Amino acid sequence: MKRTFAITLILALLLALVSMPLSAQDRWDGSDELDVNPLECMGAEMMDDDGDMEEEMDMPAYDGGMAAMGDMDMAGADIVVVDVPKLIGIGYFAATTLGQQQAAEELGNVSVTTDGPTDANIDDQIQVIDSYITQGVDGILFAANDPVAIAPVLRKALEAGIHVVGYDANSEPDAREWFVNQAEFNGIGKALIDSLVSQKGEDASFGIVTSTFTTPNQARWVSEMWAYADKCFPDLDWLETLEAQEDAGLSFQQAQTLINKYGEDLDGIIALTSVATPASADAVNQADVCEDVAVTGLGLPNAMRPYISSGCVQEVYLWNPVDLGYAAVYILRAVIDGEFQPGDTSVMAGRLGELMVVNGSEVLLGPPFAFTADNVDDFDF
Repeated sequence: MKRTFAITLILALLLALVSMPLSAQDRWDGSDELDVNPLECMGAEMMDDDGDMEEEMDMPAYDGGMAAMGDMDMAGADIVVVDVPKLIGIGYFAATTLGQQQAAEELGNVSVTTDGPTDANIDDQIQVIDSYITQGVDGILFAANDPVAIAPVLRKALEAGIHVVGYDANSEPDAREWFVNQAEFNGIGKALIDSLVSQKGEDASFGIVTSTFTTPNQARWVSEMWAYADKCFPDLDWLETLEAQEDAGLSFQQAQTLINKYGEDLDGIIALTSVATPASADAVNQADVCEDVAVTGLGLPNAMRPYISSGCVQEVYLWNPVDLGYAAVYILRAVIDGEFQPGDTSVMAGRLGELMVVNGSEVLLGPPFAFTADNVDDFDF
């Protein structure tokens, strides 16, 4: 009798844990220690006296690194730059490379080569960067697979007098001079949660397909999503976060796992990479659950066009990765020319105009952009 009662009690406790809302669940692995700054809840943005949106732009002190002084002034001189993204061979980083080449052509005194691992492997990425330090280049652009693991080799580059600028995925701040942030982390977090809620309601159940728990931008987006959802939509049911390694096949499988595991209890999938989002949409489409499972996330318009046009996906978010790569080259050039220095609050970036400095040593490209059926055909990347 006692044993039966004990088993019943344990089962009841387990059931209670499973059914707890978002605010009572354990955080996912990877974002526990990250600082968060959730924005105002959907529909509750703060307006100033003129009816314009208020922006709180804190200006902490510069926290980036410094390249060792070289023997010659490189201002205006021809420079050789290597770009080392997370991986090569996917549309997203092909787009950032295109932007870098556009900037180099405009400037006329920059030569940029993209080289990187074929898989999102931090050890391979470190090896590529280290080889270019040995060869000798004037600048390194990077998108980190791991913010901590990549830091030592980037510091080595700075010590060798090589200028270092990050984009897309950051390192530890002192391991590079500047980071081009495609959008504020809390802005991405808010946009994705608001998208889910607008489609499936404030008590929706959802899963996430990400790259890895340690990839810096994905980890920050998830932590900001958690904080914003906990603040604004505490009845959301956060089912599970699955890693997919920036791999299309694995992303498809992980989306299938969510669909098969949770069945009718799954209301949505939020995908956090340009690989995972179309793969998740494909999984939902092939399972014939487009009407039941909303897919939102970060995606390229070309890859998402079939699913948006068919109505299987209502909207996805991103920024222009061509502009992201373009801005990184202009910022590196400005640093080498001495036109962009610690303490500056903005920098000019060619056709993009003036970009603002945020968070000490980050340059903000702009807010996230929604691709929908009304505009997806206007873009080609």
